[in-house]
Amino acid sequence: MLYYLFDYLEKHYHLPGASLFQYISFRSALAFVFSLAISTIFGKKIINKLRRLQIGESVRDLGLDGQIQKAGTPTMGGLIIILATLLPVLLFAKLHNVYIIILLVTTLWMGLIGFIDDYIKVFKKDKEGLKGRFKILGQVTLGIFVGLTLYFSPKVVVKEQLRNPQTVQTQGQLTTTTVGLFGEEHKSLKTTVPFFKDNEFNYSDLVSWMGDGAEKYAWIAFILVVVIIITAVSNGANLTDGIDGLAAGSSAIIVLALGVFAWVSGNIIFANYLNVMYIPNSGEMTIFISAFVGGLVGFLWYNTYPAQVFMGDTGSLTIGGIIAVLAIAVRKELLIPILAGIFVAEVLSVTLQVSYFKYTKKKYGVGKRIFLMSPLHHHYQKKGYQESKIVVRFWIIGIMLAVLSILTLKVR
Repeated sequence: MLYYLFDYLEKHYHLPGASLFQYISFRSALAFVFSLAISTIFGKKIINKLRRLQIGESVRDLGLDGQIQKAGTPTMGGLIIILATLLPVLLFAKLHNVYIIILLVTTLWMGLIGFIDDYIKVFKKDKEGLKGRFKILGQVTLGIFVGLTLYFSPKVVVKEQLRNPQTVQTQGQLTTTTVGLFGEEHKSLKTTVPFFKDNEFNYSDLVSWMGDGAEKYAWIAFILVVVIIITAVSNGANLTDGIDGLAAGSSAIIVLALGVFAWVSGNIIFANYLNVMYIPNSGEMTIFISAFVGGLVGFLWYNTYPAQVFMGDTGSLTIGGIIAVLAIAVRKELLIPILAGIFVAEVLSVTLQVSYFKYTKKKYGVGKRIFLMSPLHHHYQKKGYQESKIVVRFWIIGIMLAVLSILTLKVR
């Protein structure tokens, strides 16, 4: 809203300094500062309110050190992250931007699903929370909305770089050089494949086996992929939220890397220099990302060991949904196995543990385990590692994966 106010003042009254609001970098910095202030200052008040309402975590005894002491710790703290993200975005972002609209819907929708899940656990005393099929239905619904919007919205377009030879004269000699130019804006189902020189993949190829004219049905394949990604990443974030600070810290690292991709893809100069697809209007997501990171960092103030509040599914499902949508919007969804490697490891540990246990029980009559406990962070707790040490080491791995992901802009 402040963007529109200062834009009006600049155009009609030439107010000094009002033009600063035209710069994404300025508004992103303000969004981060405001979000961090909201999450740290008002976070404490929200935690106290949750405590007064007796919205505490019910803990199952899994035999982990320090686990029982966490019983009664306020949950639903994801409300802090959501509030700290939404308010700065409403203040500083262009609210008519299609990417901002998609991200706002994602935040509210996934936040609602997570809130209902936490509400059932806390007030209905049902440890299972919202039935799995309803969670999946909510994630699928969001995936369909995101996929349809990205495919059919006329404001979601790309400009692909053209390579044209140009002859220039240097020191009396004629030299042929290659100059990068961008073509016209157009709809495209292309995405980026990391580490390859010709690193573009078109979702139309998924239906090419159907014969000529099949590309008109490619949007169905695209939406299916979007649904799978949103469901997988949101559940991955949910599984990662098992010890203090792990999900929030890991997510902040992932989102910062996605912020780099959004900045580059939305800036025609950087897109030209790095020879990547230019996505008009996508740079506006940087404001949302800055606010989101500020909310996550501020939440960490209260969520680091020993945690004063847990984010609950209100936070974890929302975080996962946002990360998935950001990756899809900047066309880096195929980087998720690397960038969100922590989430992937947590999901794989559970999948392998359950599958191997069922297999060995069926074959030998006694179920065997690969890990001492899953998800993966509990395995290291069982091995005797301190909770804070596990979290910091996971963060370090997350930083390494984020840097590797960013390097794919040049390493091809």
